[in-house]
Amino acid sequence: MTAHIDDDLLARYAGISESLPDAAVWDVEMHLDTCSGCRGRLGAVVHPGTAAMVAQVGGELTGSLPAVVPYRRLGALRRWSTWSLVPRLMVSVGALLAALLLQVVNPHYPSPVLLIAPVVPLFGVAAACSRRDDPAWELVVASPQGGVLMVLRRTVTVLAALLPVLALVGWASGTSVALWLLPCLTVTSATIALGSLLGVRRAAGVVAAAWIAVVTAPAMLTHQVPGVLAADKAPLWAITGLLLTALAWARADTFQRLASGN
Repeated sequence: MTAHIDDDLLARYAGISESLPDAAVWDVEMHLDTCSGCRGRLGAVVHPGTAAMVAQVGGELTGSLPAVVPYRRLGALRRWSTWSLVPRLMVSVGALLAALLLQVVNPHYPSPVLLIAPVVPLFGVAAACSRRDDPAWELVVASPQGGVLMVLRRTVTVLAALLPVLALVGWASGTSVALWLLPCLTVTSATIALGSLLGVRRAAGVVAAAWIAVVTAPAMLTHQVPGVLAADKAPLWAITGLLLTALAWARADTFQRLASGN
């Protein structure tokens, strides 16, 4: 929602007339979160009794609470990340370093770095989008910018933290970025898309297990890099990733129920 909220929609949101669908409420709340003008108009259309009660409570609380700016900044940080994510990222980095060491010890096997690089971010994505790992989960999900936007923000945070490490480890092992980057992004998109059905945490486990069964295990048994990781498969990975991203966005409304889905 880019334009200002019209009077009829604002009145319906305030409860003066019939209720709104959940998707419309979500759009209105997202707009109100960033538009002070529409928030001011909202105060003019609510029931007079409600407005009087809010004004009374606000007056009583003024001066008794500390400045809220730091807490708002902390809330914005929570939408992008959570402190409980740090140990998971460290485990992911440790797994990459272990794969690099294994490749140095057994150079004749297919590159362990290449085989695990596409699924390494999933551990962090699962932790970043799980109420079990975030003490403020319910508050963040209930905010106007929760749901799919929160999932995408935290996924970007995980990728931003791990992709440089993946690139460094890949360089040290002689593994081309072109071989793992698109599969990594596509597998992450698959996790988010499947997460709209199962919850992101469960989806990450399903996708990781499928990757091990279809790619990692056969490679270790045959001592050959699977054809799906060949350089000529890059266009297929890119198209698949875009389709999965579009599917996840089309199912954006389902992420509003992540509190019960994870």
